[in-house]
Amino acid sequence: MSLFTISNHFRLLWRIMLVSLVLCCFTILNPSANLNASPAAAVGPDLLHNSKTFEKKLEDQWGIELTALRMTAADRMIDFRYRVLDADKAAPLFKRQTKPYLIHQASGKVLAVPNTAKVGSLRNSNMPKEGRIYWMFFGNQGVVKAGDKVSVVIGDFRAENLVID
Repeated sequence: MSLFTISNHFRLLWRIMLVSLVLCCFTILNPSANLNASPAAAVGPDLLHNSKTFEKKLEDQWGIELTALRMTAADRMIDFRYRVLDADKAAPLFKRQTKPYLIHQASGKVLAVPNTAKVGSLRNSNMPKEGRIYWMFFGNQGVVKAGDKVSVVIGDFRAENLVID
């Protein structure tokens, strides 16, 4: 093989890898993936605790509504999404100094939000706006499976007995 052919193969391989990476990032980080679905359809009845009291507490105390908690990225990440109903009440959830984590209730394992060199923390930390859905990803090394119960903790915020879709 000539040097010219090897160089062309390398370029083609590089382009394929780059396109694959962009598609993966778009799929993982797409914040508008579930904007039109109702919260109950997105997360199922277990996540919402089938309790108006739980929903009301989240809305009254934190100004949010949970919309999704599901496995993503070939089960290597857990996607947690919520809609902001009151930006002032939800503001503490967006502080960059506050480190969110997820607790797997069966094993007690604590999963953190990954922090990458180029992208940074895989969560929203801009000032919240009412009506928008925000997200964060928790790294998962095979500990949590669909159907498991978890708790999400962000500073003083704590949502327990949430079921992974």
